[in-house]
Order: sequence, then structure tokens, then C-alpha cells
Amino acid sequence: MSFALAKRVMKAANTFPKYEALVLSQQVRRSALSVPSNIAEGFGRGSRVDYARFLKIARGSLFEVDTQLLMARELSYLTARGHDSLLADWNEVSKVLAGLIRNVLAVRRPASTNAESRMPNADR
Repeated sequence: MSFALAKRVMKAANTFPKYEALVLSQQVRRSALSVPSNIAEGFGRGSRVDYARFLKIARGSLFEVDTQLLMARELSYLTARGHDSLLADWNEVSKVLAGLIRNVLAVRRPASTNAESRMPNADR
């Protein structure tokens, strides 16, 4: 889902004026690509703590995309319809990412309630 949003944002940035190629267009591309990239990197690290940290970085990048798309709309680089369509996708990614962060942070090892399970393995 975040990959699809990044792809759509990059295509939209292609329509920005050429003089924006090194400013807003490039920045929104980087921010958009950073979302799925950070999700993948965090997952690839192999630890829950790292995954949660990179998911939060991805969320920060997602909010950058929101700000940059709003600026593009305000500067008339995006139509209202184009902005609204991207924003609808942005909202879906935001919800999924928030849920993923919540779930990753909530995963805990169950505490052992059996006294035998706390004993050293030497007797087993």
C-alpha cells in the first residue's frame, strides 16, 4: 500500500513545473519513497525494537509527504481532485501504519506462570 502511494506521488511529481525539479518535486519523491523503504529496512533488521523504530521513521516521512502535497496543491501544481485522490491513499497508508506500529509495540512475550518453566534446564 505504501509502495503504491509512493509510485502515485512520483508520477504526480512528474507533472510539477520543470523549475521545481530540484526543489519540491525531488523532496516529495524522496519522502514518498522513504515510507516503504523504512518499513522494509525495519522489517529486515530482524528485531521488534528496530522494526518499531523504522515504522515510526516511515510515519514521519508519511507526514512529510502530506505537507509537501498540500504545498503542491497550494501552488497549483496539483489539482484539487488529484490532491484529494492522493490524500485518500495517504489516509489509508496512515491508518495501516498506525495499526502496524501499535501491534509491533504491543507484542510481548507471555510471562511464565508455571514455576517449573522458571527452573534451570539441568533437571529436564
